[in-house]
Amino acid sequence: MGKEHYSTVIKNTKIPVLVLDQKWHQIFLVHGKPEEIEEKEKELTDLLSSQGKLKTDMQNLKKVKQQLMDGIVQNMDESGQGDQKKADDSKRMIEEVNEKLSVLEDELLEIPNRIKETNDALMLLTMDYCYDSFRKNSKEIRDIAAWIKQVRHDLKVNVVKKQNREINMRQIYSYMNDIFGPKVIDVFDLENEDVELSFHQEEKEKAAEGQ
Repeated sequence: MGKEHYSTVIKNTKIPVLVLDQKWHQIFLVHGKPEEIEEKEKELTDLLSSQGKLKTDMQNLKKVKQQLMDGIVQNMDESGQGDQKKADDSKRMIEEVNEKLSVLEDELLEIPNRIKETNDALMLLTMDYCYDSFRKNSKEIRDIAAWIKQVRHDLKVNVVKKQNREINMRQIYSYMNDIFGPKVIDVFDLENEDVELSFHQEEKEKAAEGQ
């Protein structure tokens, strides 16, 4: 599936502004944001700030324009005449304000498209990051699952080996007792204290408890 298909889907889908979505930020809590995502995030944040500033500037200019218009009205006397120079200055300033308002309106009309384009680009980078993470995690999951399977197999094998060794030791020790007698075996037990005969110790403890 090519990037053209992505572009078509994204163009026809309303995507929230990612930098304003706390869930989007939580995607990167563990490993942090890659450099390219941080750069695109800053670009989008700057655009949103510019949009907010443009709106504020427009509101302020509209207030100035209203004040100038109110001043012209207040400057007129009952006959409709007033300080002509002051009126001309106010009209000139109103024209300047209108020009500035026109520029701001054009910028405000353009900036939503720039925000959407940048937001869509950030969305694609985010998807790439997420699916790369999925690939890495999936491989680790497979590796860990294989390790667990092997450990379980080895555990079963070693449990059987352990049981066989214990049975073998018990049988040999029993044969030794039958052949040489307990007194002789006790002497050799003391001589070979480094040999772990836990099963024999357990038997002695049980015997002592029974007395």
